[in-house]
Amino acid sequence: MTLTALAGLPTIRPGDDLGALLAEAMRGNGIDATDGDVLVVAQKIVSKAEGRLVQLRDVTPGERAEALAAKAGKDPRVVELILRESTDVVRCQPGVIIVEHRLGMVMANAGIDASNVEGSEADEAVLLLPEDPDRSAAGLRAALQRLLGRDIGVVINDSFGRAWRNGTIGTAIGVSGPPALWDMRGIADRNGRSLRHTEVGIADEVAAAASLLMGQAAEGLPAVHMRGFPLSFRPGDASELLRSKKHDLFR
Repeated sequence: MTLTALAGLPTIRPGDDLGALLAEAMRGNGIDATDGDVLVVAQKIVSKAEGRLVQLRDVTPGERAEALAAKAGKDPRVVELILRESTDVVRCQPGVIIVEHRLGMVMANAGIDASNVEGSEADEAVLLLPEDPDRSAAGLRAALQRLLGRDIGVVINDSFGRAWRNGTIGTAIGVSGPPALWDMRGIADRNGRSLRHTEVGIADEVAAAASLLMGQAAEGLPAVHMRGFPLSFRPGDASELLRSKKHDLFR
């Protein structure tokens, strides 16, 4: 398996043709597309291209946002956006608000972020997650297939914290092509015993591997090409990775 960070992508602006820019970056990095390749794309550039930028001066916080902001020590305008993007507040404590995002993901601050968002101190802005990351992944995949003539899978990744461990890790929030979840139940282990419970979040593993090359700060490498993905493509999306509330032991 080979992973290559795509150098040379420009700063993405709202309305940019991200599929065309990614195809051009692959060519510019000397990569000839092959069926079964996977392109991992950072959520941030997808959100930018889709115009998911919000100017905080345009946000008026409500009473609940003001109360949660005081408890968490956050900007009430950001908290208002967190509430708009969420269906439930799971935890609130100084520095963080854990919510169930309207897409079903349990995450910090509804994925809203201000890092690597262009603007001045007086022109504060934050970036929301894509409206529908699976739809975004499918759209990018269709564009890449058209432009490159190959069946390329797409994974959109974001940085998530985890309930059991410290540190953020690349996590798949949008998938088109590769299976998000690899069900290995019934497959024999080395001793001939059938696996009974093993399901692998393989799209998350792909996202995490790509994040090692993307970095978290000023690296400027928001897309990673992967060759050698071990499974065949199939219909599916990132919702396969979501654990239902009744099976979530942390809620």
